[in-house]
Amino acid sequence: MKICHYDNNQAGVIVADKVHNIGDALIKGGLARQGYTMLEIIDALANNPAAMQIARDASSGAGGVDLSSVKLLAPITNPGSLWAAAANYYAHRAEMVDRMGSANKEIKNKDDLMAEFFLKTTSSIIGPGDTIILPKISKLVDFECELCAVIGKRARKVTEDQALSYVFGYTICWDISQRDPWGKGMHNTRNIRKGFDTFSALGPWIVTRDEIDEPQNLSIKVLQNGKEVMTAHTSDMICGLREHIRFLTSCLTLRPGDLITTGTPAGVSKLNDGDHLKGTIEKIGAMELRVKAET
Repeated sequence: MKICHYDNNQAGVIVADKVHNIGDALIKGGLARQGYTMLEIIDALANNPAAMQIARDASSGAGGVDLSSVKLLAPITNPGSLWAAAANYYAHRAEMVDRMGSANKEIKNKDDLMAEFFLKTTSSIIGPGDTIILPKISKLVDFECELCAVIGKRARKVTEDQALSYVFGYTICWDISQRDPWGKGMHNTRNIRKGFDTFSALGPWIVTRDEIDEPQNLSIKVLQNGKEVMTAHTSDMICGLREHIRFLTSCLTLRPGDLITTGTPAGVSKLNDGDHLKGTIEKIGAMELRVKAET
């Protein structure tokens, strides 16, 4: 299923070109409260079979509204945490050496690389069709387009063999990144450089795990002003999602609604006032964003 968040904070399922409201049905069934959040909806769908059945029933009948008539929102705006993998594609590591003079550090073992996970601010989340605001202080801001996993079940000390069973679904995360200032020759600046308002775009919806049998077998493509600037494949990750979940849960507890975004491939590009971005991840869908300079 494609689970979406739309209009006045409603939860829906997208079938073909229609959006079916499932929030009202879950409220009626006593499985969601008035004023629910999408985190609560994800938790219910992931952990209560009755909730998932209600969602299936609500989305299988006639009716629904045209997808083109609704305003899609970020599929979750209040995750408990948004964990972001750093430098997880060899080609991106190499391009950052060229772009920023970064040190191309040897990866002695994967856990050392995964220890560079950082947290993105949830206040920076925007949704499909929204606008990235380029801060006045910034001379160089890049986009990064990434596969993002949505955790469905509480997870601690999970093996790689078990890892995907804890995933509720997948979405796209745009990790917008300030490179200058504070991006060169300084340590521990990622949370600020990647945490400005509008610097985490999620969407266009969540595709449930059963729709994607292998997260390491998906193509990624980005168009900037209609020109292809990124084409990549998730098989090129240094550390795959199973390893991410194993590593993170060896250190901490992941909870329903937590997000893991898996790092950007090569092809990041400077953003400018007036830019238009369109990113597509195979089996998930496409998401567009606008770019505007701060005034």
